[in-house]
Amino acid sequence: MPAKIVVERVSHSFDRGPVLDSVSFAVASHELLCVVGPSGCGKTTLLRVMAGLLVPEAGAVFIDGDQVAGPSRRTAMVFQHFGLFPWKTVRGNIAYGLTNRGRREPHRVESLIRTIGLQDAADRYPRQLSGGMQQRVGLARALVVEPEVLLMDEPFGSLDAITREQLQDELLRIWERNNDISGVFVTHDIDEAMILGDRVVVLLPSPGRVSQIIDIPFDRPRSAGGVRAHPGYPELRYSLWAALRTEREAAAYA
Repeated sequence: MPAKIVVERVSHSFDRGPVLDSVSFAVASHELLCVVGPSGCGKTTLLRVMAGLLVPEAGAVFIDGDQVAGPSRRTAMVFQHFGLFPWKTVRGNIAYGLTNRGRREPHRVESLIRTIGLQDAADRYPRQLSGGMQQRVGLARALVVEPEVLLMDEPFGSLDAITREQLQDELLRIWERNNDISGVFVTHDIDEAMILGDRVVVLLPSPGRVSQIIDIPFDRPRSAGGVRAHPGYPELRYSLWAALRTEREAAAYA
């Protein structure tokens, strides 16, 4: 498949020192690529560069050959801490992206409310929702603008295990219905990366750099339970765990 997104030798530093060191990879059309690594390896910084929210010191990101120079209407981002407007209802939060772009398409908003299963909560405010419900709204708000690129920064990281698996399955179903989206999903969870990703980029820490890119062989459509039950799951999980263990050992003796 041709590359939709190309990350080319991206490096960046903050006052405390270098965070990313010559990170390169590509994301194919309709691929969901997971980036996994320990805390401090630059995963969030990398995603902010890809979203055009941060200009890298070196290197560049390209979407369909066009260099990312700032936030783009082609890209949407889902954050870990929901980022919902407390004064807007579920319906209002989802509609915000369209309104901000001068579009009024209530049918799309209502369709996504049904997709995420919140028909009975459409007029509630974020304070009246569980964490899982809030994250469903955050995902729908990103999808309503029909992005070409969806960037997700540990969006399920603060949720309990049951809700997390439910939302993993929800994202997998949504992904199968949206063939025009390519995505990058950042996580520190090995199982989540295997469940969601077509490939997994493993980052080394301090500064962040690509250690390995591992293919995930499980066919789509898939589910969280189906992946865990696959006979190849234990061996692949061990391979990813070994790669991350090597990262920690390398950092300890650097």
